[in-house]
Parts: sequence; C-alpha cells; structure tokens
Amino acid sequence: MTKDRSDTRRRHLVKNKPPEIVNNHVPTRVSSKTKQGMDFRTKLIGIFVTTVSVALIAYFRYQQLLKDAVNTPFDSPKIIHDNSSSALVTPERFWGSYRPHTYFGLKTRTAHSPVVGLMWLQQFTGKMPPPIRHWCNQDDQIKGYGWTAHDGVNFGVQEINDDNFVLNTSFVKRSGGIHGGDWTAKISVMPKESGSPVFVSLMFYMALDGQGHLNPVASKNRLTEINGNTEELGNFRMSFPKASAKSPKYHHLVTYTQSIEKLKEVMMGNIRVDAWDKARTMPYFILGGRMVPRDSPGGPNYAVHQITAQLPIEMEVLFESESVEDRTEPLSGETYDKTLHKYLARFDQKFTDLFQLQRKGYNKSVTKFATSAMSNMIGGIGYFYGSSIVQSKYHKEPVNYWKAPLYTAVPSRPFFPRGFLWDEGFHNILIREWDESISRDILFHWLDLLNSEGWIPREQILGEEARAKVPAQFVVQQNRNANPPTFFLPLQKIISNMIKSNTDKDRAILKALYPRLKAWYNWYNSTQVGSQRSVYRWRGRDPTTNKQLNPQTLTSGLDDYPRASHPTDDERHVDLRCWMALASGVMADIARALNADWEEYRATYQMLSDNKLLDELHWSKEGQQYSDYGFHTDKVKLEFPKVNPNQPPGQQPEKVRVEITNPKYQFVNSFGYVSLFPFLLKIVEPSSPKLFTILNNIKNPNMLWTDYGLRSLARSAKLYKRYNTQHDGPYWRGAIWINMNYLTLGALNHYSLTEGPYQELAKTIYKDLRNNIVENMYRQYIKTGYIWENYDDKTGDGKGSHPFTGWSALVVLIMAEKY
Repeated sequence: MTKDRSDTRRRHLVKNKPPEIVNNHVPTRVSSKTKQGMDFRTKLIGIFVTTVSVALIAYFRYQQLLKDAVNTPFDSPKIIHDNSSSALVTPERFWGSYRPHTYFGLKTRTAHSPVVGLMWLQQFTGKMPPPIRHWCNQDDQIKGYGWTAHDGVNFGVQEINDDNFVLNTSFVKRSGGIHGGDWTAKISVMPKESGSPVFVSLMFYMALDGQGHLNPVASKNRLTEINGNTEELGNFRMSFPKASAKSPKYHHLVTYTQSIEKLKEVMMGNIRVDAWDKARTMPYFILGGRMVPRDSPGGPNYAVHQITAQLPIEMEVLFESESVEDRTEPLSGETYDKTLHKYLARFDQKFTDLFQLQRKGYNKSVTKFATSAMSNMIGGIGYFYGSSIVQSKYHKEPVNYWKAPLYTAVPSRPFFPRGFLWDEGFHNILIREWDESISRDILFHWLDLLNSEGWIPREQILGEEARAKVPAQFVVQQNRNANPPTFFLPLQKIISNMIKSNTDKDRAILKALYPRLKAWYNWYNSTQVGSQRSVYRWRGRDPTTNKQLNPQTLTSGLDDYPRASHPTDDERHVDLRCWMALASGVMADIARALNADWEEYRATYQMLSDNKLLDELHWSKEGQQYSDYGFHTDKVKLEFPKVNPNQPPGQQPEKVRVEITNPKYQFVNSFGYVSLFPFLLKIVEPSSPKLFTILNNIKNPNMLWTDYGLRSLARSAKLYKRYNTQHDGPYWRGAIWINMNYLTLGALNHYSLTEGPYQELAKTIYKDLRNNIVENMYRQYIKTGYIWENYDDKTGDGKGSHPFTGWSALVVLIMAEKY
C-alpha cells in the first residue's frame, strides 16, 4: 500500500512539475547574494559582447572609410560651380579648340560635347591604304605644325607643313543666343611647288558623344549640311558651302560609331575606291555615303563631308545656333575675313604691349617665334571629362575616381595630350601673364579634383580619347604618390592680385580656395615627410628592382635623375623640402588675408628657409653642394646575368644592376638640377658663401654650363648620360630642360637685384644664360619647325617629344624677362 501511494504521489508531482524542473531535476535553492553575483556576471558578459560588437562595427566602418577615401570628393564647396563652363555662364569660352590631340578639332566645355574635326589624305600616292592625318602623331613626320595666333577665347590660326603642301586652319567665334553662339572654320591648302599637280581630300566631320541626334542632308554625293540637337546646344545647323577649288569632287559618310576614339577607324572601314578619270586609270579613295548599321540605336551619330580636288583648295564650315535671333549675315566669306583680321590685330597689339619684345631688341622673325610659342600654349588647352583610375593600399584592384571635368593645358599635343600636375604649374606662369581669368579657371578645375584625403592624382587621363593615348601601365594613379606642388608658382601672383582687389567675388573665391589648398598642403605634410623633423621624401620609388641603375623617382617630375641608389625610409630629398618652403609661404599669405591661423604656416616657412638647418641636413662638405641623403653607392653598372643552363634557347635575359661597392648612408653628390633647388626657389641667403659656390658651379662647363642652356646633370657626375635600364636611355641625365632653366634665370635675376656680394656675378651669368637659351631655341625652331621637349647639351639639337609647347613655351617669358 505504501509503495502504491508513493508511486501515485510521484506521478502527481511529474504531472504538475514546474517549468524549472528538467529531467526530474529540482534546482538547488540559491541565496540572494549568489543570485546577484550571477546577474552581475551575466551583465558583464553582455557588456563585453556589446563592446566587442561595437568595436568590430567601428573597425569595419573605419576600414570602409579608409577604402572609400581615395575616390571620395573633398567635403568643401567647389571653387568651380557645376554650370560655370556652360554657354549661359561663360559663353565666350564655351566653344574652343579643346581637342589638342587632333591636328584640328573643336568641342564645347561640356561633359558629352559633340566633336568636330578635320582629317585629310593625299590622293594618287600609290599607297594602300593611304595615310590619313587626324590625331597628332610624330610618326606622321610632318615638317612642322602649330598655332601661329590663338587668344584662347575668340579665334585661332594654325599652319601645318605636310610633305607636298601647307594647310592653314583657322576658326572664329561669334557670340549670340543662349547656346554658345556661332563659329566658322576655314581650311585652305596650298601646294609647295608649282610642278606636278597635287590632289588632296579634306574630310570634315561631326560626331556625337552620347545624347542628341544628327540629321545630315546630302544632295547627290555632296553633304550640304548637318541639322542636329543636343541638350547643351539646342537646335543647330552645320553647313558646308561649295569649296573654292578646280573641279572638286564631293563624297560623304553618314554612319554610327560606338566610340569617338574610333572615328578614323570607322571612316577607314567605309572607304571605297573609285576612278578619278573617265578612262578609269586613276583610282582614288572616297567615302561610301550612307552606311548606318542596322543595329545602331537611334540613327546616325557621325557624318563626314569629303572634298577632293587638285590644289589649291579653300573650304569653309559654318556652325549656327538656332538660338541666335539677331544674326544679320553668316560668318562667311568677306565677313569672316574681316572678323578674323580684327581679332588678329587685337592679338598682335596685346602681345606687343604685354611682352615688349621689340624693345628688348628682338626682330620680327624672333618675335614671330615667340608669338607661336605662346599661341601653342594657349591653343593646347583642352577640356576633358571622365574619371581617373586610382588605387590605395586598401584596394586589391584599382577603382574609378568620381567623374569630373578638367580644363587644362597639355605638355605635348602628339605625345602627352592630357593633364600633368607639375607641368600645369609651369604652364600657368605663362597663361596667367596672357589671361589671368583662363589661368584661374584651369587651376581651380584642378583643385576641385581634390579627394577627401587631400590628394590630387598627378596625371589626369579623362575620357575615351585621352585614355586611348596612354600605355596601360601608366593609367592607374596611386594615392601615396605626389608631384611637385607647382601650382603655388602661379598662385603666388594670382592670390596676391585677389588680395589687392578685395572684391566680394575674389574674397568668396579665396574662401573656397583656402580649405582645398590647406588640405592639399596637409596631405604633403602627412604623406611625404621623412623620418625626422623638417625632412621630406618622395614616395613611389621601388626598393626591390634590380633592373634600374638608379630607381626612378617619377613622382619628383625628374624621373631618372640620380637619387640614393637604394631607396629607404631614411632618404632626404632636398627638392621636395624646397617645394614645401614655397608652399608654406603662399599658405601663410592666403591665411593671413582671410584672418585665418597663419602663424603656423609662417613658422614652417621660416624653418624650411633657415639656411643653418638646411645646411645641416643637405649641404655636402665633400661635394660642396646641396644634396639628397640616403643609402647610396655611385659605383654600379648594368650587365647581363650569368647564363642559366635551364633557360630556353634564344631567350636573352635582361641586364641587371651590379654593385661594385656596397652602399652606405651618405650624401648623393650628383651635381645637377636637384642641387640647385635652394637657389632656384630663392632660399639661399644673398650673402651666403654657398651662393658663390653655386654660381661658379653653374658657370663651369664641366658641371652645368653649355652654349645652349644648363644641362640637367653635371658632366662630372657618375650617371651622366648613362642608360637607366637596358632599354631606357638617359632623360634627366644631361639634357637641357627649359622649365628648370626658367627657374634658374628667375633666381639669377632675383640675386642680381638683391643687395649682396654676388650681385654682379649673378647678373653676368643671367645675361649669358638668357642669350644662350633664346638663341638656341630659335635656331632649332627655324631648322626643324618645332619647339622641343628638351635639348641636347652637346649640340643644342631638339630632343624628345615635338611640338612640346608646354613648359618649353616659357621661352616667351625668358625673352620678356618676366619671372
């Protein structure tokens, strides 16, 4: 009985078991103190988990911020407003020769402007296919080309000296309406000799880059006009009046292109052969008419007008905006000639008044050379739109920068038709003298490319046409890499003028400009500093390469100029230190004008200009020169490695660097442009004996002096004229560069006018160097038809890219003595 009652009771308890009891386990009774302890531990665990979670979230967010920083715009109002280049805001510069990579091309300052341009070919040469000129190309071996007059606003006149004939291209703009007004282009072609007849085809085109539509109108084979519409241009008409030529023949092409970088290829794909004469003995090349692919979206977007005739030929192309309501007559014929003559007269007078070259003793021929140099600088200004390709250490693969416009001059139309940061500072020393409003527009466009880190990509490759000219290995821009902050050179005077004017507009610009310059300046002072106070070091050198005699420093702008042979974090680069002294002085001026904190900038300027500290860090007593410092040996050579028996036959290994002596920390005593920087940027005190040493080294023919300008590296330097790799010839190892000679003349002029014991010596060297540079550049221009990238230090011959009317055009300011 007892047992049954016990079982019954047990079953009753299980049936009514509270939820705390699991598996017939009754929990032990817990004291209140123990329970409080358990609750406290639970809270601690919760706090710990929450803290770790928050920290992880914060860490990953921070990592994402670091990752995003490289292609995030700087968070400050832009200097250039989004509509500032529009036809309504700046109609005078809406249309222009903003396609500097073409022999003749026009576009607007909009993101997706229609493009117009010229191609040509000589008929009956027996060549299949015939060479067609379109993009500037040194391989075309044209005997000379460039703008002879260009004001950057209203007109341009150009001469192109081809094999058997000379082309003259010109354009004139006329304001009106709300879409940028009208313009007319004129092309004339004259044979060089009166012997055998020369036949040429001129092909003038328009192509859309995206939205809009074209409605070409043809009569028989002749394209008479193109009617069209785009968002920026509204309705327009481009017409082709009959040309002035002997028995011209007309043809055309109406088609579709997927990319404006392929205009020439698309046209060549639609060329066919016809007979010029009735006997059909003279085949010539003509365009195929309407050839629109069936799968093209929205109809044709590319039309070409072709005229073929025996020289001479003269043709006009008229662009007229429908928004111009008060047009009294077309900009054509005599009206065109009168308008062009008016602008040419104004241009000549402005050039004369501004540069005073005749008063300096230059004759008409030398003055014409200077006019061409300046016009090619202005005519080489382009307008680009697109996104750079960039990379930071937080990205495994490159990423796109944000899409943005860039209004900029270019160093060389055939070879470097895009924006280069350190070149652009030099360009705008001259552009500012000609038209400060253009220079401001250019520099402010550049500064609006600043990212959230304070970095500006040093090479701007924006848009399809620009990218088509760049080898793949140079496209990606690394955010650790700088370029000399040369914008401060023209900004010195621009900011000074804005401070003096003190207008509401200029003060507003200064307020927008200052945060960007401050962020840019701080970026240099956080990413390009050395391992000790007041020391700077260029990034981007490769410490692992064994293929280069001396690892390049592309970021410095001086590429293969000798630096420490073994890059380390302890390098000290004297040129960058001097650039930062210049930047600090300009930053102090602008900050003071805006009542901002300027004392720190002034203190930094004074520290970087302190000659005693400069000498401690960079004066080599052994070399008696200012020098870089680093882990270095001069005694190196390139040679083929020992043959590997397992190497496939016929495969030649590349030369590698061999060190004859071990490197050690020391000054890099290769005297040249880098050694001059404390002098070039006027940091050396006028009374310093070191100034006397520098002046004597400049004048020494075994060092930098030549009859044509200062060479980049002394003849006595170990790496003078030596190849840097098996295939890469010397670049900044002896050649004469005009930008550095310009800075040298500016410094010589400064010290010749500043009281000190070496005034007369500086004045004598200044006079001789200036004469040498101008005489040689003029002589080479007459001989070759070009201004060159650099000049040979032994012969004075032009070398490198040509025409190179970027900083080599500073010869105009050298002649005018404007520094």
